[in-house]
Amino acid sequence: MLKNCFLTVFVPLVTPLFAQGQPSGQRLSAEDYIAEWKQVAVKKMKEHGIPASITLAQGLLESGNGNSELARQGNNHFGIKCTPDWTGGRTYHDDDKKDDCFRKYKDASQSYEDHAKFLQKPRYAPLFELKATDYEGWARGLKKAGYATDPAYPQKLIALIDRYELHNLDKGIDVAYKPAKPSSKPDPKKPGRHSHAGSDEVITIGGGRAVEQFEGRIKYVTVKSGDTFRKLADELEMTHGLLARWNDMDKNAPLKAGQRIYIQPKRNNAKDAESHTAVAGETLWDVSQQFGVKLAKLVKYNGLADGTKLSAGQRIALRKRR
Repeated sequence: MLKNCFLTVFVPLVTPLFAQGQPSGQRLSAEDYIAEWKQVAVKKMKEHGIPASITLAQGLLESGNGNSELARQGNNHFGIKCTPDWTGGRTYHDDDKKDDCFRKYKDASQSYEDHAKFLQKPRYAPLFELKATDYEGWARGLKKAGYATDPAYPQKLIALIDRYELHNLDKGIDVAYKPAKPSSKPDPKKPGRHSHAGSDEVITIGGGRAVEQFEGRIKYVTVKSGDTFRKLADELEMTHGLLARWNDMDKNAPLKAGQRIYIQPKRNNAKDAESHTAVAGETLWDVSQQFGVKLAKLVKYNGLADGTKLSAGQRIALRKRR
């Protein structure tokens, strides 16, 4: 059992939006995600002894603030895969292999329960000897026990916990955030938000990396020389496998300077264009990246294999045919 008793946390008892289905197209920020799931994380802390800060940070990181395809389609926030004894719903996504089987839940809170049960395995037993407030020990212990292969996994969890002060939940203190007031004039001394290309925003993150928006709706970064998915993921506090999947690429694929890499899922349809006229040598993947449309959708709309090289003048539908 964990040392020290947990204090009572006063968190409003509201039903998480994910349990009812997230509105189509609505993107959650980290603050949104924490507000929706903090009471579930606290409940699991009391039931199973896992710090709420750790659970929430893992949920944020592994589900992309609840915006990942797996979270949206399967209510699975922790990437929990099917096991031989699993009799519940299933959904399939490319991960370690193509069409890996992941658990699909009716309610996302069930994935929180399964996550807690997963950490009851013997190899995680030393974690439960730590103090209740030792989230740094938990983060490092998870990596040591083999929870994640990413060498930066502990640092990513700790950074999220520190940034959003999630450690307060472990002490019985609620966390809440006030929305930042928009400023019409950017402060040139402070990297952050400023206007760019009309209504689009550019957000500067660590290392001077600019996060931009394609057509005002899909965030992306531009590849610099020497970038890899792992390096980008470290800067963005994401997992590199998830980042690669959002771009329909292998997580070890080389990146080219100037290449656009989306940092959230592409859309099912192009925003304005109905079709694209291909140039010689283009592939469906090229079109997918150019218009921010999921590759699987283009394959379906056009009846072509994803690796098909297109002919000059070939018409490619960017939306579902009516």
